[in-house]
Amino acid sequence: MTVVETARHWRDHDPDPSTRAVLTELIDAAETGDDAAALDLAARFAGPLTFGTAGLRGEVGAGEARMNVAVVTRATAGLARYLLDTVGPDARVVVGCDARYGSAEFFDAATGVLAAQGITVFALPPRLPTPVTAHATRSLDCDAGVMITASHNPPADNGYKVYLGGRASDDAGRGVQIISPADADIADRIAQAPPADEVPRDSTAVIHLDDEIVRTYVQRTAAARPDSGPSPVRVVVTPLHGVGGGVARDVLRQSGIGDVHVVAAQADPDPDFPTVPFPNPEEPGALDLALDLARDVDADVVIALDPDADRCSVATPGPDGRWRQLTGDEVGALLGEQAARDSGRLGDTLACSIVSSRLLGRIAAHHGLRFAATLTGFKWIARTPGLRFGYEEAIGYCTDPDTVRDKDGIGAMVRVVSLVEELARDGRTLTDELDRLAREHGLHATAPLTIRVEDTALIGEMMERLRSTTIDRLAGSPVVENRDLAHGSADLPPTDGILLRTAADDRVVVRPSGTEPKLKCYLEVVLDCSDGVVPHAEASRRLDALGADIAAVLEA
Repeated sequence: MTVVETARHWRDHDPDPSTRAVLTELIDAAETGDDAAALDLAARFAGPLTFGTAGLRGEVGAGEARMNVAVVTRATAGLARYLLDTVGPDARVVVGCDARYGSAEFFDAATGVLAAQGITVFALPPRLPTPVTAHATRSLDCDAGVMITASHNPPADNGYKVYLGGRASDDAGRGVQIISPADADIADRIAQAPPADEVPRDSTAVIHLDDEIVRTYVQRTAAARPDSGPSPVRVVVTPLHGVGGGVARDVLRQSGIGDVHVVAAQADPDPDFPTVPFPNPEEPGALDLALDLARDVDADVVIALDPDADRCSVATPGPDGRWRQLTGDEVGALLGEQAARDSGRLGDTLACSIVSSRLLGRIAAHHGLRFAATLTGFKWIARTPGLRFGYEEAIGYCTDPDTVRDKDGIGAMVRVVSLVEELARDGRTLTDELDRLAREHGLHATAPLTIRVEDTALIGEMMERLRSTTIDRLAGSPVVENRDLAHGSADLPPTDGILLRTAADDRVVVRPSGTEPKLKCYLEVVLDCSDGVVPHAEASRRLDALGADIAAVLEA
């Protein structure tokens, strides 16, 4: 079929009148010779939106390559078939959603399709954080959880995230994001699903939950602060126009952290994210309003949640009074040390992704705990047996695996504020604790290097160049390890990546991004601090040299 014929067939079976109208207009224009309309149609029907380990994620709009009611309907029909085949007719699913464009409509479609198949469907109250859905999947002993969210993607995007639990997974994977072969098995069933308007929906059979499941999440998360009295810590919080603000405030209030200042302009959900160029706390400028407020109120710590509140960024005042946003690895080390010292926590293993700092491994060994390095993503980190704490450098932290087997920005927030409070009793700060860890284990300094491309084929060419080039030295030190992660190992499944390590114990991991057209390089240098001096300036110079050397190979 031609693109116009494919588009017409899709339109004729699209149950949403708004996207039907868009396609009708484009089809009519393309048939009259409008080249722009023809190109637009070609992009919308370049192939179906791929269902993978992140579920679905893409731009909201009409067509099979966009996020819309028709795509969500067919995806849910495939998920329902998978659950009926693997679990049976008594399968249970919980569904949540954020406040992005399309979230409410996609939520209604997902719950209605599942219920029409006889599956027990629990609908969470609308506009809640992703960690609440992850918590509900475990707490309600569901066989799957669905979260409608695009996390920190641009405003135009939305997504469909799937957890498996109950009888659909083993215990270590209960309430964890899907991995292979489940993703491929669900994708196969989506491909076999009928056109969207032929998929039954039954909204009357959906069980709409009240706020009780939210209260259990709030109570458990608030209990992470060990002290029962009022906290003296003054906190600035921003949910970045996302859905985490209300739940975060409830958690802080219940935990006794009452001196809280929320960035007013970013407090309420707004799918346009009007005050930030990109709704990701890691992006430059995202924390500007929060830091301004922190200076005005003389805060002790800044917490920024991403729009679905599964990630958490932290900023702290330095000794010179200037505020500094901590890296994901720095927060990971702080929370890892905190978890390692807390013998009351379940689990005996600290875990992080292979692209995260190796400092967590040294912390685990120092405390007699196990350590695991996994592939990138919480679908791998959260599956670690005996997990006590896990993190990835992209500001994701799992601080209470028994409650949320995924990253949880609100849970991390409580742990960070509690640590600020604990350190302040001794006249110390988060920066002081990082320096102490450096003196004990060596300064592990990390930095990202990202190479963005217009043509995704260039990513494969750069990876091939890296594989075929002999690299003798990096940052002035001989390369002693060159490992192609595509071969896998006893500890890691195969993945597209290269790991290089030098005699100075500097390390570079290079891998393609799983969601964007870019190549990502993760740089780490390790410096000795046995003389008591923490050489931050030298670490910065070494990171710059390391980045320049690897970029020269990739961009040759």
